[in-house]
Amino acid sequence: MHPLEKFEYCPMCGSHHFVENSKASKKCENCGFELFMNPSSANVAIITNSKGEILVERRRNEPVKGTLDLPGGFAELGETAEEGVAREVMEETGLKVTEAKYLFSLPNIYRYSRIDIHTLDMFFECKVEDESVLTANDDAAECMWVGPDDIHTEQFGLRSVRWGLIKFLGREECFSKEIHENVDKNV
Repeated sequence: MHPLEKFEYCPMCGSHHFVENSKASKKCENCGFELFMNPSSANVAIITNSKGEILVERRRNEPVKGTLDLPGGFAELGETAEEGVAREVMEETGLKVTEAKYLFSLPNIYRYSRIDIHTLDMFFECKVEDESVLTANDDAAECMWVGPDDIHTEQFGLRSVRWGLIKFLGREECFSKEIHENVDKNV
């Protein structure tokens, strides 16, 4: 379900004449208020250790509980993308990010509470202070270091994380065509 479908009445004046204005907005025919539903900002960390292995988590919660993931999550109000990715890494792994280098972004649809939340996932290559303090916390049920050749992207439950790993690992044969064909599918 698109998030705008939940809004039957204008949040400003309460009118039932709150109609679709574009694929990202509804507008009140009574008072003129327009509500936009743009993508939410999310961050993903790609962290490698001194052996070149990538930090991978197992998801503790839905959606896609039990599948593999990378550290990350939604940005909070008032923080930069770099601050958000560092906060998420700390919350989920106990690791302190010392550097966050922006790599690329991918659109995603995150199904939560029966609503499709459109996101723009920003991927960062992160360096951390001390790999030895790694601990699974918050949304991470388990954390592990995995060699690049042992990464099987089909084991990752979130579409943008699968595609992000494909791109990061240079396995992009059909990447560009596939992402644009499937941008509106939650696969």
